Amino acid sequence: MTARRTTFLFTALGLLTAALFIADLAVGSVAVPLGDVWAALTGGSCDPATSDIILKIRLLKAVTALFAGAALAAGGLEMQTLFRNPLAGPYVLGVSSGAGLGVALFLLGAPLLGVAGHSFVRSLGVAGAAWLGSALVLAIVMAVSRRIKDIMVILILGMMLGSGISSVVEILQYLSSEAALKSFVIWTMGSLGDVTGSQLALLLPVVTAGLALAVAVIKPLNLLLLGENYARTMGLNVQRTRTLIFLSTVLLAGTVTAFCGPVGFIGLAVPHLARMLFASADHRILMPGSMLAGAALLLVCDLVAKSLALPINTITALMGIPVVIFVVVRNRNIF
Repeated sequence: MTARRTTFLFTALGLLTAALFIADLAVGSVAVPLGDVWAALTGGSCDPATSDIILKIRLLKAVTALFAGAALAAGGLEMQTLFRNPLAGPYVLGVSSGAGLGVALFLLGAPLLGVAGHSFVRSLGVAGAAWLGSALVLAIVMAVSRRIKDIMVILILGMMLGSGISSVVEILQYLSSEAALKSFVIWTMGSLGDVTGSQLALLLPVVTAGLALAVAVIKPLNLLLLGENYARTMGLNVQRTRTLIFLSTVLLAGTVTAFCGPVGFIGLAVPHLARMLFASADHRILMPGSMLAGAALLLVCDLVAKSLALPINTITALMGIPVVIFVVVRNRNIF
């Protein structure tokens, strides 16, 4: 019965995600009939303007939402299991703060230093600056993890690193002009619609690599559920596993943040939704379940955000906060 229930849930979740993907293509400032959506996707007879709206705007945004939701959910599940903390998320290591520092230096610091017009700075762009910031945090965390065995110490250091970076960003905000500050604040609100075709061609393989790493560490994650000491007695190379998990999370969360901004609460809330939905702690079920649920939830958030003309982060927060509160109030022994 359990296997049948799991199969049914995966089938239903897959169909729901596909339906939401199609709905995301049809819904917007200009409503497009489903027949025209299908015609645009398959190369059938369709109005050229409608075809351009579907293929050049909405399809890019829907694919971004699909992969970003799966990436953040997978990264959140990895962090919650590694740190054995139900309130951990993909940004707990300071990845978001590192990306924010990169963007702040690009949008706020470069004008202050008078180098905004430099060819290297202009070629870097917001996404490149965010990626460099995330990579810097990854390098620091991995260097620390090689010297420190206690995973909770690494968690605390990651949080302190994020707080320190946030302080630097606030100094840049205080010193910057109103126009530059507005650009940075808009980036922090998150957006799925700013990803171009060339950027999506870069985002997809990197996120796919991160998801492949997340799938590769499913067995180690199951061993880590009972603690690192138990995992070591079972022959797990904990240091190598940590490195793979950190790398996977930064590839996932860092890439999404670089191209879409810091999209919050998906990585924190979705793993808990998957646990409640599938009633399982087995990562062979939770990992693909979280990916599907994350993709579906971010598509829902995008539909709502488009309908209300609001930033994506406001919607993800409004949907994610009740889940987090529910987990805290019930205080379930998840790990």
